[in-house]
Amino acid sequence: MAHLQLTHVKKSYGLVEVIHDAGLEISDGEFVVLVGPSGCGKSTLLRMIAGLEEVTSGDIHIDGARVNNIPASDRGLAMVFQSYALYPHMSVYKNMAFGLENSHMPRPEIDQRVRRAAEMLRITEYLERKPKALSGGQRQRVAIGRAIVREPKIFLFDEPLSNLDAELRVAMRKELAALHHEIGGTMIYVTHDQIEAMTLANRIVVLNGGHIEQVGAPLDLYNKPANLFVAGFIGSPKMNFFEGTISATNGAETTMTLGEGTLTLPFALERNTGDKITVGVRPEHIDLAEKGAGDLNVIVDLSEQLGGETYFYATPEAAADQSQITVHQLGQRLLGRGEVLGLKLRPHQVHVFSADGGILRHGPGEG
Repeated sequence: MAHLQLTHVKKSYGLVEVIHDAGLEISDGEFVVLVGPSGCGKSTLLRMIAGLEEVTSGDIHIDGARVNNIPASDRGLAMVFQSYALYPHMSVYKNMAFGLENSHMPRPEIDQRVRRAAEMLRITEYLERKPKALSGGQRQRVAIGRAIVREPKIFLFDEPLSNLDAELRVAMRKELAALHHEIGGTMIYVTHDQIEAMTLANRIVVLNGGHIEQVGAPLDLYNKPANLFVAGFIGSPKMNFFEGTISATNGAETTMTLGEGTLTLPFALERNTGDKITVGVRPEHIDLAEKGAGDLNVIVDLSEQLGGETYFYATPEAAADQSQITVHQLGQRLLGRGEVLGLKLRPHQVHVFSADGGILRHGPGEG
């Protein structure tokens, strides 16, 4: 296990800066997930930690030692790639043992490490097979096993599950969580899938355009996003947003204009009439009401019945320029296309953002 610290880390390719002044501290034994859209810089940041990319400026410390100029092979880290990167002509056993053999480790210790990792990952029966005889999930286990046998200071994972089908991804997520619990290693994991981030991480690092937007525990980011970007990225389905202008505010409520309609929020905002704001509310924090009895009326576009839950998608009746609204309801709710009904936003779970995307009001727990 190891402690990692990034201080004012920047990465540029010529005049193009792709990582902007990144600062991050990861403690021994943490499982930290770097998440963000494609091109946000998460893999570049991981590769700088690994030593596969040079740092343009700033410092990377592992256990207090600056490693900027230390080669990847000497940093004591192990990386698991998206593509498995197994030697096709070698058996599973040889793939896992190869790095240890090159370091001239005694053969009895190599055998002990390989068999212990194989048992942990449930691939003992495949040790004599070649990679072509394995499924995608089994190959990924071998790649993880190859990292485990090195007993690294930090495990680095670069989108390791993206080549697997949906069912295998769910299974491997469970196995990775169990593996972290069992070996207690420091793990840094890159993904664009925020569901993986939410289910695996002790802490999530959200990146956008090379900037670290927010760092925190999964539910902290879900309940108290730092800005509009984090609010829209964390959560599936994503948060609903209503863009409008404040038309009136007093000590008890705020009214905002949405296209030709209005939305009344049952709380006051310290903003001026005419200020533009964005209201955010998650699909599960919206209740159904009769037409005219909610905060706004909507027209149903599509309903998805999933047995134990229902999702439906709707357009505001008086504000067609607003984004489509997603609503999540427990149980079976039969709603037809074109049906008009009211939606009521739960006031304690409404988030409000300023015109520049900064947070004005967190929803959960507030009145």
